[in-house]
Parts: sequence; C-alpha cells; structure tokens
Amino acid sequence: MKIPVVAIALLVSLPAFGQHGHTAQVDARGAKVMGFSQDKTTHHFVLTFDGGLIDVRVNDVKDTESRDQIRMHFQHISRMFADGDFTDPMLVHATNVPGTAAMKQLKDALHWDVVETPRGARMVVSADNKPALDALHEFLKFQIEDHQTGDCEIPH
Repeated sequence: MKIPVVAIALLVSLPAFGQHGHTAQVDARGAKVMGFSQDKTTHHFVLTFDGGLIDVRVNDVKDTESRDQIRMHFQHISRMFADGDFTDPMLVHATNVPGTAAMKQLKDALHWDVVETPRGARMVVSADNKPALDALHEFLKFQIEDHQTGDCEIPH
C-alpha cells in the first residue's frame, strides 16, 4: 500500500503544529498574568555560576507603556518569589514549573533583585547554596525551553 507524500508530510509536521499551539497558549496566558504583550516584548533567561538573570525588554524602544508594565510586573513577582510564592509561573505555563517546589522551601537562600533597564527590567537572582542554585537553574532551563528563547542552558 502506498501512502501519499502529502499524508506523510502532514504526519511529520503535527508535532510542530502542536508546539506552535502550546507556544501561543503560553503567550496568551503570559499576557494575562504578566500584564503585557508577549509579542511586543522579548524574554531572556541566563544561568550564572551564583544564580541567574531574567530579562524582559520591549521590542520597540518607544513602547513605554509595555516597558512600564514589565517594570511593575518585576516588582510584583520579585516580592512574590522572595515570599516563596511561584503561582504566576504555574499560571503562565499551566503546569507545576520545575524547580519551584524546592525554591519555595529554600526561599531564604534566594535573593531577587530588580534592576530597571532602558527597555524594561532585569531580575538578578543569587543563591546562597548549591540546592537553591540547582533549583533556580532547573527553573530557568524550563523557562528557556517553554518560552523558546534559545538562551544558553549552561551557566556562564
């Protein structure tokens, strides 16, 4: 029995359609939870030897409304994260985000500092010990993959 080439092409491309749908859902939930458009902004996640960075910036330097929303969101989540509350990432990703259970337990060993940037904000996270660092890196790696940022998953 011969399978038409078109049928094979459709079957091979199904995972890509599913991933696009997943990304669109993450972006839609992200806009609702974070308070700014995911299409007008760019996320980056960086693993460092003592913690990591979360950087969100507007794509258009003239978009001061989105820039200000990013800054407000970062102030809000830095307080939530410091209290061990990782509800927002769960709402954005519609799953228990890896690393958050341990980060909740180790909240006093993680420090979330917000720095405003010309296009948004950056959260600089430092960890006091290896278990907190490992949990943070697990969290950041998940963010890189689910937001499809293409950021490096190796600390540097």
